[in-house]
Amino acid sequence: MTKAETMASNPVRVAVVMAGGSGERFWPLSRATRPKQLLKLASGSETLLEEAVSRIAGLIPEKRIFIQTSAELRGVIRAALPSIPPENVLAEPCRRNTAGCLVWAAAALQARFPGRDVSMAVLTADHRLDQPDVFRATVDTALSAGEAEDALVTIGISPTRPDTGYGYIEAERASLATGVARVGRFREKPDAETARGFLAEGNFFWNSGMFFWRVSTFFAELKLARPEMAAIGGRIAAMLAAGDEASAKAEFERLASESVDCALMERARNVLMVPGTFPWDDVGSWDSLDRTRREDRDANGNIAIGEPVLIDCKGCIVYNESGSARQAVGVVGLENVAIVTVDDAVLVVDKSRVQDVKRIVEELKKRGSGKV
Repeated sequence: MTKAETMASNPVRVAVVMAGGSGERFWPLSRATRPKQLLKLASGSETLLEEAVSRIAGLIPEKRIFIQTSAELRGVIRAALPSIPPENVLAEPCRRNTAGCLVWAAAALQARFPGRDVSMAVLTADHRLDQPDVFRATVDTALSAGEAEDALVTIGISPTRPDTGYGYIEAERASLATGVARVGRFREKPDAETARGFLAEGNFFWNSGMFFWRVSTFFAELKLARPEMAAIGGRIAAMLAAGDEASAKAEFERLASESVDCALMERARNVLMVPGTFPWDDVGSWDSLDRTRREDRDANGNIAIGEPVLIDCKGCIVYNESGSARQAVGVVGLENVAIVTVDDAVLVVDKSRVQDVKRIVEELKKRGSGKV
């Protein structure tokens, strides 16, 4: 076996945690310099990003865990994660959706590990994942499958309800029993009737947004699906290896803004899926606290954080960031609303309209408010 063959057969494993989002649906708690991944939304002890790092650290050491974020957040994330080497906090030069994010990360890893093939676990910073041992075993299976078959691999979450807020993965039935299924196709977020049909079929899974591949496989498949994007990625890798970050940034700006699902996963030739059997939830908007903060729920189904006083309320989420010692919050006679109070802002929204919180942020930006 040649030296090149030996290096290719023994790729270095790394984790890349995507943490560049702004989390505007969690306003007013989430702000431009303190997005949702830096908030304690899934538990009262760790931020979402801290949870993401700690649960993968049992499989991949922290020196090989990378955080992919924006230039604006690079400094605050470095400060928030002192155990991660500062040079492992990568920042794409501008926003180009998830495909651009992963092109930059893959190129940076090629430059960081010259002459080595890299096996890359792409993870998220805005999910709640219980049973971390089961999660790590699933990631190990997914990495091994990608390494052995030169495939793009994802984790499909076994659905527990006909949710219309997630994309779905249709797995080939014949391969499901093997534990590593072939992906038939990706399906967009369905309407309620279609989601119920997916659940009844038994071979549909929620798209987790987590991916596993060799960097060489990623670029090979991208070359077929989006050749111009792959070419830009190759040039960025060469520029970063040469220490010319300014040219790499300029090259990155030429990328189209596209999701990795549309640009690559839906077009790739060889896509596999490992079923995820661990409890999973996307922490995407205020109503997700009904599921992620169950320990804070009272007898009337209210989630109460920061010791608010609730009288004759049902199904409400009340989040008092300051706590009762600094700011008293009282709510009387309401049902199914979310109320969030911080030092300089208050949000009141019907839980069925939490997705529209982003519209408040957009309006505040138009007004030139500094409260976003």
